[in-house]
Amino acid sequence: MQVHQLERDASLEPVARILIQLRPQFTESGLIEQLRRQIDTMGYRIAAACDDDGNVLCVAGFVIQEKLAWGKSLYVDDLVTDARGRSIGAGTCMMAWLKTHARSLGCRQLHLDSGVQRFDAHRFYLREGFRIASHHFSIDLDQDH
Repeated sequence: MQVHQLERDASLEPVARILIQLRPQFTESGLIEQLRRQIDTMGYRIAAACDDDGNVLCVAGFVIQEKLAWGKSLYVDDLVTDARGRSIGAGTCMMAWLKTHARSLGCRQLHLDSGVQRFDAHRFYLREGFRIASHHFSIDLDQDH
């Protein structure tokens, strides 16, 4: 299994087929359009873990950021392993790559958020050495409050 970062002009269809499992509110074409927009405007980057035949097994979308609270860090926006290929090490391989990549860029930390209902993901992150460091709060601004 190998992980590689996609080039800016790479085809996004193979990774979109995996990412849509995490973001089902999108159509595949809508997801690709959103990915392109984030790549072009926000510095969004995509890494893919592939098997020996080049099939995408796990995808991570991330940004490099700098915050007063954390310093320079790699923030994982999206991380998903293909439902048909879980528990074969793709997520672990991706996480090792993300940690190494973050260090190579001079990042002090790696961050991600995870939905409160994603218990399997939480177990994985804790096994990977993450700690629960804060609560994340949000509000929908298009609703009356």
